[in-house]
Amino acid sequence: MDIFQSIIMGIVEGFTEFLPVSSTGHMIVMADFLGIKQDSVTKAYEIIIQFAAILAVVLAYKEKFTFQKIELWKKIIVAFLPIGMVAFLFSKQIKGLFSVEIVATMFIVGGVVFLIAEKYYKPKEHFIDDIEKVSYKQAFLIGLAQLAGLVPGTSRSGSSILGAMFVGLTRKASAEFSFLLAFPVMSAATGYSIVKNYQEFNADNLIVLGVGFVVAFMTAYFTIKLFLRFLRSFTFVSFGIYRIIFGVVLLALY
Repeated sequence: MDIFQSIIMGIVEGFTEFLPVSSTGHMIVMADFLGIKQDSVTKAYEIIIQFAAILAVVLAYKEKFTFQKIELWKKIIVAFLPIGMVAFLFSKQIKGLFSVEIVATMFIVGGVVFLIAEKYYKPKEHFIDDIEKVSYKQAFLIGLAQLAGLVPGTSRSGSSILGAMFVGLTRKASAEFSFLLAFPVMSAATGYSIVKNYQEFNADNLIVLGVGFVVAFMTAYFTIKLFLRFLRSFTFVSFGIYRIIFGVVLLALY
């Protein structure tokens, strides 16, 4: 991987990680398009840009990362437990699902689900707009919905956002809960990857890794801010349409 490829992949990761469009799907396609081989540098790169995305969440919501918000984080941990346990127990089976055909199909399925959800989603006065008011039951149900994100192409953020909408959160609150829920999910995944692939980090690829980290961090941070601003005026319909088109194009090309 060279510097140019590092920049492009960092932008793709940072831009898609927190949007309901599947960062994994986009990374697979972009890596194939750029001709990036799966070697030691690539493995280390994937770890470092995930860590960058985690730090972007911490910076964007630094006021939530205090001891005063411990009650909120208890609920987030409750939401994390389902995917944490399933991913740990069935990691090999989940890896076996990675293919362009599955990614493309789940892009389309997810897009259709978003369109259907938006057709029937009618926010009411009692809907929660403050994530600190989410109940433990709602948090757990959101966590169950997030399990769908284990299938490549489905999108972790997309499934958790839809789950939050279905249990009575506004679009904005659904997105924010998904952002914070990404912290334990991605921290666990990144920590596991570091332990498994720590030997891949060396001085020879520091520049490539450093560039990718900075680009992914900046892109993820601004994407979070812009996404919340977008949701003030728009729905998820455009994401549903995009997912369907992207999935169809993938099936046609691959």
